Amino acid sequence: MIYLVLLLGAAVCAFWANDVVFAGFDSQSVPDEIATGLIALRVELGLLCSAILVGTFHFYPLLRRQTLEHGEWREKYETLNQKSQTFQKAALTDPMTGLQNRRYFDDALAQYMEEFSRIERPLGIMLLDIDHFKSINDTHGHDVGDEVIKGLANTIRDYTRHHDIAARVGGEEFAVVAPNVGIAELEKMANRLRLAVSNLVFNLGDTVRLKITISVGIAIWDGEETGAKLYKRADGNLYNAKRGGRNKVCA
Repeated sequence: MIYLVLLLGAAVCAFWANDVVFAGFDSQSVPDEIATGLIALRVELGLLCSAILVGTFHFYPLLRRQTLEHGEWREKYETLNQKSQTFQKAALTDPMTGLQNRRYFDDALAQYMEEFSRIERPLGIMLLDIDHFKSINDTHGHDVGDEVIKGLANTIRDYTRHHDIAARVGGEEFAVVAPNVGIAELEKMANRLRLAVSNLVFNLGDTVRLKITISVGIAIWDGEETGAKLYKRADGNLYNAKRGGRNKVCA
């Protein structure tokens, strides 16, 4: 539209110049140089008018159509992008608890290990498991078991920091990547979480109240081992906590 307005302005100026020049001469007494200039001015005026017509009836509809098509494609792209983000989130999130899943946990642990190997800061993980979860399912049903898992997930979310990575890595098993903590701090963090879980109460009716406990295994990365070996070491500590009587943290 700006282009067309500028052309129109140029055409009006050319028409005005033509008028002004003609007004100063008789049609019989126009010098040859002026006459030639006026012919050139009229040709310019004709070209400008042609440019306005071509712009108005060809380029403007073409550009408008392309703009509309671009808008439609952009809208489709944004819709597909939103769907892609939704699918990506679903692929990395546990649907029951809203925490991350094992795939996300493994990727995040690898990225943290790569970064923390450069800055030489401590990196810890903890694995936790609901004690006697099978008996909960067998006694109260899987619906109650699901509520217990959700309640534990919410507690983990409340008792971890915003930069920790909390994930559900198995049926009743959860894992947390805890960056920038030593063994003493990680053990305190795990025990706070363990005590918070032991205070949870699940009301199953007027008289039935269910309480749970968890066992926790923790480990600090030695700066050299792989993520799988670090996970295995924490898992071994979790097994020791189970074997040692449950409802405890083993480092």
